[in-house]
Amino acid sequence: MEMELEGAEQELERRSRFLHNLIQNNKNKKKKNACEQIELVDHLNVCVRASDMPYALQDRAFRCARESLDSMPKLDTKRLALSLKKEFDTSCGPAWHCIVGTSFGSYVTHSLGGFLYFSIDKIYILLFKTSVEPSDY
Repeated sequence: MEMELEGAEQELERRSRFLHNLIQNNKNKKKKNACEQIELVDHLNVCVRASDMPYALQDRAFRCARESLDSMPKLDTKRLALSLKKEFDTSCGPAWHCIVGTSFGSYVTHSLGGFLYFSIDKIYILLFKTSVEPSDY
């Protein structure tokens, strides 16, 4: 009986170490991704306010917004929103929505992995995806 307890304790200790290492590796990967993201954000003068969007899509949104802003002699919020919406509708499927402004409030329902609220310079941008339901007509 005593030997069985020792074996069980050893197995429990081994599993505990394994889980601890797994958790640490996961944390390290997240820190590395966060650091890469911060470098990108600093370079483009972006501040992420809230997001559940993968980094690759965030990067696309930041770059598209920056390019659109740089091509405008004067801020045109409608044109910026339209360019982001078109970019994401084309590359990621339909039902993307974009709100751009210097001051606005919103409450939206979005698809999982399809929400990004960020500022670039002093412009705030909300980009989100909704689900598309087929019509019965």
